[in-house]
Amino acid sequence: MIEEKIKQTVRDVNDFPKPGIIFKDITPILKDPKLCLQIAEALAAQLKGIEIDVVAGIESRGFLFGPALAQLLNVPFIPIRKAGKLPYKTIQQSYDLEYGTATIEVHEDALVAGQRVLIHDDLLATGGTVVAASKLVMQLGAEVAAYSFIISLDFLNGRTRLSPYAVKVCSLASY
Repeated sequence: MIEEKIKQTVRDVNDFPKPGIIFKDITPILKDPKLCLQIAEALAAQLKGIEIDVVAGIESRGFLFGPALAQLLNVPFIPIRKAGKLPYKTIQQSYDLEYGTATIEVHEDALVAGQRVLIHDDLLATGGTVVAASKLVMQLGAEVAAYSFIISLDFLNGRTRLSPYAVKVCSLASY
């Protein structure tokens, strides 16, 4: 089962990025090309029947599987990046972190009004970054069709924060 394989492969890193946090490190997954393909295919299978026009991946780990997922769904991929990283005109959205604030951005021409967007990232925790990404999608006149994650930390209740934007939240491994 894919969930078991992910959980066997993900590495826990204690006290990263700050004391008390157990970071779920997906980089060991990247050493296994077969598992990478299985993850992309499993995410695509969970999205069957949902109309998706674009996959938007959140920097940086959303860039690892987002493009493969877009290829499997036969749709374009767009990056949502940290402020100052995109070369063209952008729109921005700030959000709160446990230790301050952060800002993400997307090119102002990345989406067309009415497009249905899948927002992808490696992990759903509290949902702050993903809510900010959802707001960017909506600012461009598009709608959030669904979310996909490799891992969901359900005890942090991030899914609840996403419910105003889209009903479908897919993940392959839950903690």
